[in-house]
Amino acid sequence: MSLMYQGRQVRQSTETTDKRLAETILAKLRVKIAEGRFLDILEEKDRTFNEMMDRYLTEQSVTKAPASHQRDEQCLGHLRPVFGPLKLIEVTPKLLAAYKAQRRQKAKPATVNKELGLIRHAFNIAIREWEWCRDNPMRRVSLEKVRNERDRWLTPDEDTRLLTHSVPWLQDTLVFALNTGMRRGEILGLEWRAVDLNRQVLVVMKSKDGEKRTVPLNSCLVELLRHKTATNEKHSFVFTTSCGTRIDARNLTRAFYSALEKAEITNFRFHDLRHTFATRLAQAGVDLYKVQRLLGHKSPIMTQRYAHHYPESLRDGIEALDVGRGVIGVGGPNGI
Repeated sequence: MSLMYQGRQVRQSTETTDKRLAETILAKLRVKIAEGRFLDILEEKDRTFNEMMDRYLTEQSVTKAPASHQRDEQCLGHLRPVFGPLKLIEVTPKLLAAYKAQRRQKAKPATVNKELGLIRHAFNIAIREWEWCRDNPMRRVSLEKVRNERDRWLTPDEDTRLLTHSVPWLQDTLVFALNTGMRRGEILGLEWRAVDLNRQVLVVMKSKDGEKRTVPLNSCLVELLRHKTATNEKHSFVFTTSCGTRIDARNLTRAFYSALEKAEITNFRFHDLRHTFATRLAQAGVDLYKVQRLLGHKSPIMTQRYAHHYPESLRDGIEALDVGRGVIGVGGPNGI
């Protein structure tokens, strides 16, 4: 039998030679189309995983930050060989769980979760916006437990050594990271139009979460930026090469690790400069809410990892008990 659905002709077998029965089946399918229930037996069996991800990349992933879009494509490099030709209805929780078990042998939990998260988001879009399916198989698949226990930051001595062994343009980038906590991509993508030296603030135009955030500038950075305006104010980006073009992330990474090696600093990544910024704020007694706002964390849970660096946090809580009454103790007014 043949019928039209969403502007395209669909052919399906009625699996019968009885003409009257075939007409009855066709009539029932037309009722399902009218009621919006035809996709239950059509789209999930007709659309493949590759089709879903191709459309996702075209319509959804391209709106993300360049690094996020690139990460989606990297994830698909692992997902397509396994799920690519399968119909959506064939991508089951059991199959996804098996993939998770297989991937954890070679990939870190966070990496596995990014791949599974991509599948989950694509299915959600396919359900809500495209009406390709009714169920998300990832709804019944748990993510890997990620132990984010890394607690590495620069000591003052390491700070000095790293800057000493860095080329001038890298020094500026490192000083900026240590005084703002901005991510590598945010720093390299910073444009002069987002900087207001009069108000001593800048605006991160497209952060990791896709939202703008305002970052205050201390006197060190104001001086650094004013010096740079005298040399490259005609360029769009704040941090540029000698030719005035945006610094490539790969070149930054190479220069950074070269400086680390010369400074004899081990077990340190560029992102740890962000941790250093937050750790120093906490060690200086800045409350965690302000740290959260400066880092651009949506949830305070993400900022709690720095709580143990806040030396007076517990003391403040205990001393609050002294307000308005005598100190509890042996022999005191309220003593035993």
